[in-house]
Amino acid sequence: MDYLWTPWRYAYITKAREDRDCVFCDKRDQSNDRESWIVHRGRYCYICLNAFPYTSGHVMVIPYGHTDELQKLPPEAATEMMDLCRQTETVLRVLYHPDGINLGMNIGAAAGAGVAGHIHMHVLPRWIADANFMSVVGETRVLPEQLDVTWQRMRNEFEKLSPVR
Repeated sequence: MDYLWTPWRYAYITKAREDRDCVFCDKRDQSNDRESWIVHRGRYCYICLNAFPYTSGHVMVIPYGHTDELQKLPPEAATEMMDLCRQTETVLRVLYHPDGINLGMNIGAAAGAGVAGHIHMHVLPRWIADANFMSVVGETRVLPEQLDVTWQRMRNEFEKLSPVR
């Protein structure tokens, strides 16, 4: 069996487990979207940059309501979550021209959720051979863009699709 070690995620996962409050609820309630990395707010969900991205443009679609299971998500929030995933795909294709898109949700700690108490959908661009020697051998991600630049680019593109609320 092969193992994929991701030590750069340890700080994020550990902090999320140590926090008494939910990191996603805290972000939701902040008024400064730039500081909380929220690139777009919908009616039932918001889109936030991943603080420890696998690639530039790695975001999460997060429902405002705190729930730990997809089956508990109200239908209107689930519908908007998928609509925002579709919009995110459009934004990522315009900004980053990826070869593909990863879309996924880990529900529960055993499934790999770093924040197990609040469901969220990961959406991230991928390129052929983006897992190069730095990631594989050096256990280091090489990101060509700072988060504040990613935030501004994505925020601008989402505003073109629909005004920020």
